[in-house]
Amino acid sequence: MDQRLIELYDDYVHRHFDRRQFLSRAGVLLGSTAAASAALTALQSNYAQAAVVEENDPRIVTERVTIQGGTGPVKAYLAKPKDGGKRGAILVIHQNRGLNPHILDVTRRFAADGYVALGVDFLSPQGGTPDNDEAAMKLFPTTNADGAVADARAAVAWLKARPDVNGKVGAVGYCWGGGMVGRLAVAEPTLDAGVVYYGPTPAAADVAKIKAPLLLNYADVKLDERIGAMLPGFEEALKKDGVKYTMYVYEGAQHAFNDDTAGPRYHAEAAKVALGRTMAFFKANLS
Repeated sequence: MDQRLIELYDDYVHRHFDRRQFLSRAGVLLGSTAAASAALTALQSNYAQAAVVEENDPRIVTERVTIQGGTGPVKAYLAKPKDGGKRGAILVIHQNRGLNPHILDVTRRFAADGYVALGVDFLSPQGGTPDNDEAAMKLFPTTNADGAVADARAAVAWLKARPDVNGKVGAVGYCWGGGMVGRLAVAEPTLDAGVVYYGPTPAAADVAKIKAPLLLNYADVKLDERIGAMLPGFEEALKKDGVKYTMYVYEGAQHAFNDDTAGPRYHAEAAKVALGRTMAFFKANLS
């Protein structure tokens, strides 16, 4: 797909959330509103593909839970291995579309790999994630970042206190959620590991507060210029402050390359390599 269309879509989902604006600008590039509408459909998440691990997978059990967060009651989705024993735990932090079917599936994937996984709905203070992406994106600007960090810290404490958790908790986040992993690592010294997928970086002045080791997965900086521009300063701060980290930039991969429901933005090879690195990192730090 024309990179200009992907950039228009990135602007749509991260800045203005205005469908008509996307269609108007894409229509100029493609020559018609019908072609622009078809491009939007191709770029939007196809949640029919969000079932790598089914809800009834015999390896896991799942339930909807409510935990006490920093902002009040917070909705969440718990998935864990069916067999007993103490496990490492993973907090799964969604992108700016809330706790959608893809993130529910990702949460189940971590459970199937042997972790107690909790997908938190960070739109809980606004009533919870709406049924469609556009409504969720429009709701997201009302999210309070400090409140979200407080809810994430409460989720870490909730997981650490569970009898089926070995006391070690990591966090993984995608896009907005990747940025939240950075904020959480700054704010929560008991976090045991953080994995970022193409998320905004924390302020350089805050990096020294990070205690957890980090695994950082980013898209090609030529294709994801918005996030790519943040990386040199972030890496300089990580080195200066002695934070343990590993950073990977995946050549040819778009923002959202890990999301297998994201159409042309999904990059199967980059996603496979990043997942392998993620699982090895969690095994090393949460076992």
